[in-house]
Amino acid sequence: MSRFTVNRRSLLLAGLGAAGAGLLAACSDTAGTPPLVDPSGSPVVEAEAGRRATGRERPVTVTAAAATVELGGGLTAPTWTFGTLPGTAVRTTAGDTLVATLDNRLPAPTSLHWHGLALRNDMDGVPPVTMRQVGPGGSFTYRFVTDRPGTYWFHPHVGVQLDRGLYAPLIVEDPQEPLGYDEEWVVVLDDWLDGVTGTPDQAFAELRKGMGGGSGGHDMSGMSGHDMGGHGTGGTGGTGAPAGQQPSFMLMGATSDLLGGDAGDVRYAHHLVNGRIAADPEVYRSSPGRRVRLRIVNAGGDTAYRLALGGHRLTVTHTDGYPVRHEEADALLIGMGERYDALVTLQDGVFPLTALAEGKGAAGRALVRTGAGEAPAATVRPAELDGRILTAAELRAADEVRLPARTPDRTHRIELTGGMAKYDWALDGRPFDMADPAARPFLVGGGERVRLEFVNRTQMWHPMHLHGHTFQVGEQGPRKDTVIVLPGRTVTCDFDADNPGRWMTHCHNAYHGEAGMMGLLAYRA
Repeated sequence: MSRFTVNRRSLLLAGLGAAGAGLLAACSDTAGTPPLVDPSGSPVVEAEAGRRATGRERPVTVTAAAATVELGGGLTAPTWTFGTLPGTAVRTTAGDTLVATLDNRLPAPTSLHWHGLALRNDMDGVPPVTMRQVGPGGSFTYRFVTDRPGTYWFHPHVGVQLDRGLYAPLIVEDPQEPLGYDEEWVVVLDDWLDGVTGTPDQAFAELRKGMGGGSGGHDMSGMSGHDMGGHGTGGTGGTGAPAGQQPSFMLMGATSDLLGGDAGDVRYAHHLVNGRIAADPEVYRSSPGRRVRLRIVNAGGDTAYRLALGGHRLTVTHTDGYPVRHEEADALLIGMGERYDALVTLQDGVFPLTALAEGKGAAGRALVRTGAGEAPAATVRPAELDGRILTAAELRAADEVRLPARTPDRTHRIELTGGMAKYDWALDGRPFDMADPAARPFLVGGGERVRLEFVNRTQMWHPMHLHGHTFQVGEQGPRKDTVIVLPGRTVTCDFDADNPGRWMTHCHNAYHGEAGMMGLLAYRA
């Protein structure tokens, strides 16, 4: 998520030239840092050769371009997309080699990051750590084995481009699928401001000023309680600015007990389910008694969603692509970057699938229609939203994917630091510098059992994401690549260092990550 604004870091990245695997020597190692595995080095090649591969190739072209999208109800917005909103899902079968060509028709450099996949390091799509940016008019072909079934997605890893329309699901199907179901529905959740109240870059520029008042910052005096101006299912509150002034992107007073306090930073105009606003939602049509597998992706930039299907209970089967012991719930809490799979047997009628923007007094929705009847109003709040709300902390890994017990060979205690006053989000008090990405890495050795202890010293929750690996949360928790860390809490994550390279770990709040809450986990050469 390297910053795309006119500053020293952007100028450096722009000077890297055309896209390609491998990096400039100046970006590869820093004085005082031991030699690191190169993103295209022999250990990376050997790890890729060891993946279970079918020999089949799945070619696809992903075109990133400016577009005007129709969000429903006649509302249009200029943005950047992969052709549709969300982008068309890419599907492979486990073991297939994905050959994905990014065609960049944007006015800015970009990349594709394959979120959640344990893939070869030089295909991870993180400039300048694993590749050069793909400049305007350029292209780059990603080629890697997709050996693990599951629900994944892809998006840029440049600036705050994620908070535009540049995202799409990636489904790796299991040729020996153990679940029994009749249909599948991919559900992508997103918070939306682009082309409606401004752009993500404008939002970040405002947030970066902080909330302390003075020097262009935001005065916090008089701000208390909940901002419920957007209560219902549309946008999150009003503009927050007097008539005639530029709307404020900063959201004040959004709180949630489930999230431990502050629920988010950013004021969004809408919350989308599969690219549609709540007032004119997508309708999923089926028949009573059909068993549907939901594949749910939170592609938002700053919003956790509490998701429920009115009149139904959900049986959660997977999170972040990995199976869990099945759990029934009325609703799910889903942080940015997280994915959940769930089974549901449809009843007869018309039902709202509601994605409550947690703590923000707004929601997105879709409809499920299996029979006759009037659609519920957009303001209807399903009772299931207040029933049993499942979080990842309550899940247990399925037996076949649980990590075997082992004492960690290495522990990294990573403090999440910063706050809204200065908007100085960081790890261990040091904002990440994309101009010197190999400075102070979290070092690991191949074959080690590694423990990450995410210690949240801030007053806000953070969805922490690790590239290239999945970890186990706690001793028996689920296997995941993205985990919510509540304020004042510590979350322990163990993984086996079996995928050499240089991998980012960061907050998947797009604006926190861009401000500097990220770090590099790197294998010793």
